[in-house]
Amino acid sequence: MRLDFSENGYAVSTEGMSIELLPKEYALLHFLSRNQGQAFSREQLLDRVWPREYPVERTVDDHIYRLRKKLAPLDGVEIRTVRGFGYVLTIGGGGDPCKPSAQDGELQEQMREIFVKYHRYGQGKSMLALARQQDVLGFELDPFYAVYTRFVQGDVQWLLDGGGLKPPERLYWLLLFFLFAGKPEESLAYCERALADGRLPESQHREVELLNILDLYAASGRPEAALERLRHTRERIARDPGFKSFETPAAVSELYARLYMETDDERLQALEARIERLLAEQPFLREIGSFQIVSGLRRLRAGDRKAGEARIDEGLGVLDISGFVPIKLFGLFRIVQLCRQMPVPGAEAAVRRYERQFAEESARCGLPGLLSRIGRELEAGLQG
Repeated sequence: MRLDFSENGYAVSTEGMSIELLPKEYALLHFLSRNQGQAFSREQLLDRVWPREYPVERTVDDHIYRLRKKLAPLDGVEIRTVRGFGYVLTIGGGGDPCKPSAQDGELQEQMREIFVKYHRYGQGKSMLALARQQDVLGFELDPFYAVYTRFVQGDVQWLLDGGGLKPPERLYWLLLFFLFAGKPEESLAYCERALADGRLPESQHREVELLNILDLYAASGRPEAALERLRHTRERIARDPGFKSFETPAAVSELYARLYMETDDERLQALEARIERLLAEQPFLREIGSFQIVSGLRRLRAGDRKAGEARIDEGLGVLDISGFVPIKLFGLFRIVQLCRQMPVPGAEAAVRRYERQFAEESARCGLPGLLSRIGRELEAGLQG
């Protein structure tokens, strides 16, 4: 079976049956047909079918809904939902999810291990590229990574709309986005409440407790509290080898906290050298980019503006390569918060540039318009 497209009246036909479509329905179906069997996220479809326009992701869902109704009479033509990601067009059963590889438990576990590796190395773009090919390669995306790939893309709207998540897990992801974009004091208060009330799933509770909260103490003007909390983090890392991966980000958070209070640049350089040794053992993109940003901030504070800006820009570039939209947003958050509390003479132009980048990255996720709603959702989740 094949679909024949005619721009005269925006019609699609097959096996003697013709269906008239609206212009954007036609463009969407034509694009999916040219890429039959390949899954696309809503964001990708917006970029390809609505270029230089500014619709919302709901626009894609509405057009898919109407297309499905119009295509219903055509046997074998189906726009399937790829759980946790987006949509894929299958024609003549070519995208049957019951293909043998999809039923191979060993293969499914091997694919999950690949995602785990990419996750560990901070290769967000690699994770997204593999997720988009799940129909062609014949595997089902692991439930955790179906959500995590949304996080990597900064898809806040999907999380706010529910995403099929249980309330504690949804609370965690929304808390992270509020942490990246809200006021540090408010974010810290939400984190402390979530930890005190045990509202988060166990593994995510530990991550907030041992890592995420550290920078919030520093950015809230309480770097001593961050260092005190860090002692607890290090004790957990020493007791449990399962927390070994926390060692480098915890050290970067220590360096960031000390920038708010240290005047001895030699001590800070010694801490940097320790982090560089850790990164030599675990060269993960997220940690490399984050370290370079905080290292650049140290140089700015020490008066070496040129080297500081170069180091910060290098770090932001690494986070771009990683493809983790929220992690880059958090890197910019670190820059903006430190420079607001501890202005660097002569670096005003650079700080304004980073503030613009922070605003642009926040807008990319839709956070300015969604932040108040995230706050309401957090309140409801913490009171429920």
